[in-house]
Amino acid sequence: MIIESKLKELGLELPPVADPAGLYVYTRRVGNLVYVSGQTPDINSVLQIKGVVGEDLTIEEGKEAAKLSALNILSVLKRELGDLDRIKQFVHLTGFVRCAKGFEDHPQVINGASELFRELYGTAGVGTRIALGAYELPEGAATELTAIVEIQD
Repeated sequence: MIIESKLKELGLELPPVADPAGLYVYTRRVGNLVYVSGQTPDINSVLQIKGVVGEDLTIEEGKEAAKLSALNILSVLKRELGDLDRIKQFVHLTGFVRCAKGFEDHPQVINGASELFRELYGTAGVGTRIALGAYELPEGAATELTAIVEIQD
């Protein structure tokens, strides 16, 4: 339980996993890869950070939204795997930022998630990535993330 100890040292907790909000599953395992459905910055199905980055949210607030979305990815993975130490590496992260027209700092916002994964897993926490802007996200969320991780049995 090394990763969960690191989370505690950082003063972070994994949010509880609620039921999916639509017709999908949170994870799908294919071989030693686990694909994680989109996660927004919510706790107990209540969105914590809404808004438009570059309009009513700062980049730092956007980074916090990405970090909370990343914690939700970890929560879902813990439910699937039972132990976050089974994650060998992060293969890919897709990040969406609800942003104002002309906003160009999507990578800085999604760094909120990437920095957390790196802090927990070292270089194995940094995979390929895409950071995109979006006009709208579910319920007005500031960010939404999906991930693909490689696991070890």
